[in-house]
Amino acid sequence: MGAFRCLMPVVFALLTTTQAMSKEVPFDTLILNAHVIDGSGSPWYRADIGIRAGHIAAIGTLKNAPTRRQIDARGRVVAPGFIDMLGQSEYTILVDPRLPSKIYQGITTEITGEGNSPAPAIGTAAADLRHELARFGLTPDWTDFDGYFARLERQGIGINLASYVGATAVRKAVIGNDDRRATAAELSQMRALVRTAMRQGARGVSSSLEYAPAPYASTEELVALAGEAAQAGGIYATHMRSEGDGMDAALDETLRIAREAQIPVEIWHLKIAGRSNWGKMPSVVERINAARAQGLDIAADTYAYTAWFNDMSAFVPPWAHDGGKERLLARLKDPATRARIKADMLKPSSEWDNEWHEVTGPEGILVGVVHNPALKSLQGQTIREIATARNTDPIDTLLDILADDDAASECAVFGMDEADVALALRQPWTSINNDSSGASTESLLGSFHPHPRAFGTFPRILRKYVREENLLSLEDAIRKFSALPAARMRITDRGLVKTGLWADLVMFDPALVTDLATFASPNQLSKGMDWVLVNGEAVIAEGKMTGAKPGRVLRGPGYQSVSKH
Repeated sequence: MGAFRCLMPVVFALLTTTQAMSKEVPFDTLILNAHVIDGSGSPWYRADIGIRAGHIAAIGTLKNAPTRRQIDARGRVVAPGFIDMLGQSEYTILVDPRLPSKIYQGITTEITGEGNSPAPAIGTAAADLRHELARFGLTPDWTDFDGYFARLERQGIGINLASYVGATAVRKAVIGNDDRRATAAELSQMRALVRTAMRQGARGVSSSLEYAPAPYASTEELVALAGEAAQAGGIYATHMRSEGDGMDAALDETLRIAREAQIPVEIWHLKIAGRSNWGKMPSVVERINAARAQGLDIAADTYAYTAWFNDMSAFVPPWAHDGGKERLLARLKDPATRARIKADMLKPSSEWDNEWHEVTGPEGILVGVVHNPALKSLQGQTIREIATARNTDPIDTLLDILADDDAASECAVFGMDEADVALALRQPWTSINNDSSGASTESLLGSFHPHPRAFGTFPRILRKYVREENLLSLEDAIRKFSALPAARMRITDRGLVKTGLWADLVMFDPALVTDLATFASPNQLSKGMDWVLVNGEAVIAEGKMTGAKPGRVLRGPGYQSVSKH
């Protein structure tokens, strides 16, 4: 007891000193009177939030604390910044680092790298990267993730960004675009590239198995690459081999990879594609729940629209992509080979994801992005409308557009049912993805005709599924936007309103936030985000973009700095 009495003055002095220091050091920003929805799924509570040095420094009653800037949040929600589980902005962030389409939705962090990724950029992967960036007037100056991340950090970025290493990029780097299995030596090279990417900060390995050359990879190849990511604490994310007629087999493969590679798995944009498959989401949910009950760490995400958006070349069977784009273009122009392509498109198949059989007709395919200036007038028209105007067969119309646009066209495909979409969204293990690159209403990025999800996904969920349909509570929606994806991606310093974490925060009136983008007019910024803070700095202030670029590269758990190499 005597020793305790001796310590009491010391403890009291320390507490007094700490209190005095906290009063003397002002907050950089003080948010008052907030309805805090902290991301955990818990009910809202009222509090003030003090931000210092980019972090949440205090939560409580802070109205008398000194601060450099004060924001009154009365009547508005303050929540963690939203995390886009599949964002596709790895190149458009080099065009407009502010990413207006993202921040006006409340997105403060994006995960990217769907099968293809910025690195490794060697071999065929480097050639494809140069061609892709040329469309934006850019030239790559990197070959690996160290170089790519360094470029982002030099220029500054408006949101935080993390990336997978894509199994497609790795395959292109070693094998190219050929339809064949990897040899033992090639697989060893591919595994080494994944190990390097993980050391340089990739957060896992990903596959996009609908788009050539990805379908040429065997399950064993994917297990091997995923196993390398697992060793570095990463996860495996996948656009599965089929989301339609071959869904059961694709899910079997995904679960096998999780089991054999001993790795957590994220199923991107979980969907049931094709009218003949509508109503099958309950069985998919049941299978995922059963796998989770058996100990497999499986989760998914969704953008909650009934149309997807992808490369129009996905309508062409995988064999026609063998050897790469130039070979594909030659086949499209050869009458005999085109006849074979058309015949395959007209046949139902569980061997490849035949999108022609997943729409009710050519009216369900909306031309989005084209790169040939002569075709720009086609953006926003359906294949049926174009075919009627040209008096051509609808499949030939689609193939003609591909041939005339360097096989680079993109399109919206209306092939899902609302009941399936809503059921996927409700699952406790489902988070949210935009599945679109960051866009703008200005300059080159404003000249495209994207899926409206590019501008509206997160506010649309708040409007449609929270406010109008009551499918989700506001607290649950915010959890799907923040804490759930942060936990999924092993991002431990974001995703919650919690003292000590980075101050990625959004402020909005839940009765007013809304999407404006439509399929007819997609390039419209969402409304209702009054403030968006990234690492404590406002990228939106009082509803207006500030132009600030406070984002950071979020490297994965396997990252080793150059000094450790």
